[in-house]
Amino acid sequence: MIKLRSLRIILYIAYILFSRLTSCQSKHFVPKMNVTEMLMLGDDVHGFNFNEEQLVKYIDRGPYFDTTATKNVTSLVGKTGHLNCRIKNLGNKTVSWIRHRDLHLLTVSESTYTSDQRFTAIYNKQTGDWSLQIKYPQIRDSGVYECQISTTPPVGYTMIFSVVEPITTIPGGPELYIDLGSTVNLTCIVKHLPDPPLMVHWTHNNQEINYDSPRGGVSVITEKGDITTSYLLIQRAQISDSGKYSCLPSNANSKSVYVHILNGDHPAAVQRGNMFVGLSFNALILLMIIAHI
Repeated sequence: MIKLRSLRIILYIAYILFSRLTSCQSKHFVPKMNVTEMLMLGDDVHGFNFNEEQLVKYIDRGPYFDTTATKNVTSLVGKTGHLNCRIKNLGNKTVSWIRHRDLHLLTVSESTYTSDQRFTAIYNKQTGDWSLQIKYPQIRDSGVYECQISTTPPVGYTMIFSVVEPITTIPGGPELYIDLGSTVNLTCIVKHLPDPPLMVHWTHNNQEINYDSPRGGVSVITEKGDITTSYLLIQRAQISDSGKYSCLPSNANSKSVYVHILNGDHPAAVQRGNMFVGLSFNALILLMIIAHI
């Protein structure tokens, strides 16, 4: 039964193609079915009643891109990036990757056509994805890349690859001068991360800060998002609180600042008065709660 069914489909397709060649007709069709649906065309209790219009649409479609795939990909410097190009009905056509910056042909099928061996084409048979893998990406690798099918004329799907280097800053550094007895607010800002850091650690003189120490009055508030901000708050600053403070995001570079607790000396850079400027509303509420514990 299966062989008879396959034979009927092949004969029917051949008949349609022959009819179209002899009539010299050409028409553009939009696909509304996949291979499984094609095999089930007109399959009812009475046998095979093929729907010619649906079958011709499928035959004429040819390769096309699944445009639901993301066109914008961001990767960290040094972290392998992947540009995924999903293609339907590829048939016997080949897939190439081209870099627009210099129109350089990077890969054809699964072969690399550049001396830069960081670029590799990977084919996933299950999903139909043709991925361009870029190892150890650098800022200079940012730009437009095109996934191209070898039709006549060729058709392409462009993607934007952005390589970013996380930036960690502590405003007011590298030296901060604080009045004795004031509240110290150290703010660590982390930008350009594909995902927020799992943790943001703070150290004092290279030792991780213990927020439950007998000293008390030391807390941290971290707000994660496209920009992650971590606030280290030290109430009733003491001379022993002087030293090097470092902010260490789990997936970004660290940043340090040197804090000097002053007893009577007042350099121009002293931090006092408006030490809570820059804190978000939520952070201020949490600070007020901590202050009353």
